[in-house]
Amino acid sequence: MRLIDIHTHGLAGADTRTEDPEDIIRMALAHGSSGVSGIVPAIYPGAAAAMRKNMSAVREAMEKQQGAGPAQIIGVHLEGPFLNPLRCGALDKGSFLKPTEYNLKSLVEGFEDMIRIITLAPEIDGAQGLIRRIRDMGIAVSMGHSDATYEEAEAGFKAGATGITHIFNAMSGFRHRQPGLAAFGLLNREVYIEVICDPFHLHPKTIELIFRTKNPERIIIISDSIKGTRPGERGTTPVADGSGRLLGGSMTIAESSKRLMDMGLAEDVIMRCISENPEGYLLS
Repeated sequence: MRLIDIHTHGLAGADTRTEDPEDIIRMALAHGSSGVSGIVPAIYPGAAAAMRKNMSAVREAMEKQQGAGPAQIIGVHLEGPFLNPLRCGALDKGSFLKPTEYNLKSLVEGFEDMIRIITLAPEIDGAQGLIRRIRDMGIAVSMGHSDATYEEAEAGFKAGATGITHIFNAMSGFRHRQPGLAAFGLLNREVYIEVICDPFHLHPKTIELIFRTKNPERIIIISDSIKGTRPGERGTTPVADGSGRLLGGSMTIAESSKRLMDMGLAEDVIMRCISENPEGYLLS
């Protein structure tokens, strides 16, 4: 069974904020050591020139791997820069850009063949048109770092977005009169949702709510791991800054899946969330 992490920024001292392909190879090797078969490295938002250098490093790493390796690099996930500053989370809101055709072209030109996912906020001006443009390129669009209402999320889905980035984290949450992006992700049967399943990002009852409510064929477990995440530590401490703000996930998808099964969730459902579901999403 092929285990795929579609959202990882780094692991074991290496991450995508680099121009050196060896950093990406080391990141892939670290994932592979935990049993992960394939990764889609996530590029941090920044100036287009900086993101392009990071993507170049991933491309060189893919070429060095030549389709082999303990964790195959299968493209990149651009987490931004077309995001809402109100929901920046641990990302630098000063690096966010307006969703214009010019900014998109400046960012992705020449890399269209390796970009698998772009996360954007569907409610910001110009986002709906950009979703359609990105989908025309054959790239999946995920809604995240967003303050979208339920209606704005639905409009993003109708424009072509097929995913939601780390549900409940860095987005409009569920309120009784404003159900928001998280509620849309749970209730819409077709949209895929990323879920961070370490001990820190979501309360166990929130995880239970997700698995009781959501179509199980559309749940994708991700790590959202970063440079400071250490495989094998089983998420004993959060990856956070001095103020306690979470900077990324604390477990690989293999480790967090074991945690969910220890919590009593069905093994066949969990294994689908790290194999068939991410593969289906990348092909959607």
